[in-house]
Amino acid sequence: MIYEHAILDVGESGDGFEAAFAKAKELIARTDGFRRITMSRCHETPGRYLMLVEWDSVAAHLENFRGSADFEQWRALMNPFYTAPPTVEHFTPIDGAAAPGPVVGSPDA
Repeated sequence: MIYEHAILDVGESGDGFEAAFAKAKELIARTDGFRRITMSRCHETPGRYLMLVEWDSVAAHLENFRGSADFEQWRALMNPFYTAPPTVEHFTPIDGAAAPGPVVGSPDA
């Protein structure tokens, strides 16, 4: 499993962007090798979002999705909102990183 991490800057068009994402996430979800997607709004930088996508592999993202007609539809929905090209990187989880327990710095830690 890998995580696709994307920083998306959309400026003042957040409401329109979020509506477009609601449609676009259906396109990515039907890709072979897709597992899950989340989108989060930044507190410190208005108009900035963090998208995390779980894939079976980097190839599932780059070949299965980016090589598909669904990706072209995704781009048509999402790209008009970007004020800068997205920063996209892939990450591999490390062993034990998702272990249950208190969050460091929380009162229970």
